[in-house]
Amino acid sequence: MSTKATLSRRNFIRQVGAYGGCAFTAMTTLGLITQATGHGAELSGLPHIGSKSKNKVLVLGAGIAGLTTAYELGKLGYECVILEPRSIPGGRSMTLRRGDRIDETNGFSQTCEFDKGLYFNPGPSRFPQWHVTMDYCRELGVEVEPFVNLNENAFYYAEGDVGPLSGKRVRIREAKTDLRGYASELLAKVADQGALDERLSKEDVEALVDFLHYEGGLNRSNEYIGSSRRGYKVWPGGGFQEGELDTPYGLSELLKSGYGMLFHRANEYQYQAQMFTPTGGMDKIPIALAEKVKDKIVYGAQVKEIRRSNPGARVVYSHEGADHEATGDFCVCTIPPTILRRLQTDLSPMLKNTLNIVPFQNSGKIALQFKRRFWEEDDRIFGGLSWTNLPVGELWYPSSGFMGKKGVMGGYYIFGPASDRLGNMSPAERLEFALSNGEKIHPQYREEIENAFSVNWSTIPHIEGCLAHFPRAMLKTFYPLLIRPEGQLYLAASWTSHLGGWQAGAFEAARLTVKSIHERTMAS
Repeated sequence: MSTKATLSRRNFIRQVGAYGGCAFTAMTTLGLITQATGHGAELSGLPHIGSKSKNKVLVLGAGIAGLTTAYELGKLGYECVILEPRSIPGGRSMTLRRGDRIDETNGFSQTCEFDKGLYFNPGPSRFPQWHVTMDYCRELGVEVEPFVNLNENAFYYAEGDVGPLSGKRVRIREAKTDLRGYASELLAKVADQGALDERLSKEDVEALVDFLHYEGGLNRSNEYIGSSRRGYKVWPGGGFQEGELDTPYGLSELLKSGYGMLFHRANEYQYQAQMFTPTGGMDKIPIALAEKVKDKIVYGAQVKEIRRSNPGARVVYSHEGADHEATGDFCVCTIPPTILRRLQTDLSPMLKNTLNIVPFQNSGKIALQFKRRFWEEDDRIFGGLSWTNLPVGELWYPSSGFMGKKGVMGGYYIFGPASDRLGNMSPAERLEFALSNGEKIHPQYREEIENAFSVNWSTIPHIEGCLAHFPRAMLKTFYPLLIRPEGQLYLAASWTSHLGGWQAGAFEAARLTVKSIHERTMAS
């Protein structure tokens, strides 16, 4: 067989994936992977507890994990008590509206001044369709709407040592189309010259080249010279206005810019182009859950001690100025590790040490209310995100209220040490940080800004952090300690899952805990 007809599957996938995240699609087409179900532990069909006496469960925290635990156990006949230190449910699943107030642990206070009807989700804002979150929205009757995650009319912006495109706003569609075009050109030429290693038939190679012509917008000479997919210099219109293509950016310019490294921000797996969000705010989910278990929640209950009764559990908490004690056959703790590690507990020394090193990192967002939706009016951006190498990281455009007079944008979304530095700033300093960076992408910022609200999760009382992503070394050593019960005590939260930061992680951790408790109870 001719060397011209050879192509390595591995190299094909590697090279396709190098120019825009198409590896997922290619591998699915080749039958090498399947899509996840996203349902978590299967709870349907579990028998009711019946007359079993060990049926009282203490749930610490009314975030997504705690509410779900009580809701699912309640279906099975368990008696649950939820102790929640705040006056509202949801944890980080929060929505900010006019009049909302937050007093941070660092002494700063803010009151939301958004116009009526405007809102912002400072915690989780979106979820893909495969997450179990979608199933709970359906079950609870929470209306959802599309969240525009990838808008190719938004911008990439980079500055510094990034070549000729430094300091230039570039439409995402332009950069992606050009990079995919040049990568397709290179691969098509390699395929046409037969310089590939493992065998495919001649017909397969011809089909591959045809695919690359279509995918990359190549001409008959296997060259990328631009494509209508990136947009036009003069857009097509009526009469004789057929449109005029713009000159593509050079391959060297694009490679130096670093834009290709941003493609992972919107992929076909987790960060899909179209995601979903509850209509009217993310807190619609915990509000709906809390309604199902409203008679079980004690608000304003601050946990002070967690003890193992052997069997069972005992919790000491303060409520309305007095200490109280609650006992149960099981205890499900959803308290963040930053707070849990300070409490008096009977946890094993190994688990206490693990809690001290859980990589529970911070995150920060700022919401900016503007007088007019200039991103729509001036820049033709309706939803989605702009990405940048500036310290603000990402700019978020609202996926609702299109064509309205005013709107709320996300002025930054930052993680880790960078967000820790923001936490030490005053709200006014955080706003200036957002404005001084964001105006490089949108010069309209200062003229149009009305008010702002910033949330830094490490300084939010009773939460003090955002999410955990475990390094591989911890997954085989310390992580198993977090998901294994100690007697009748369980830890369940997004930070005890492989979906750190996502509500689906909290849902799935809760479902696994419910199943484990029920199996142990039915076996007793």
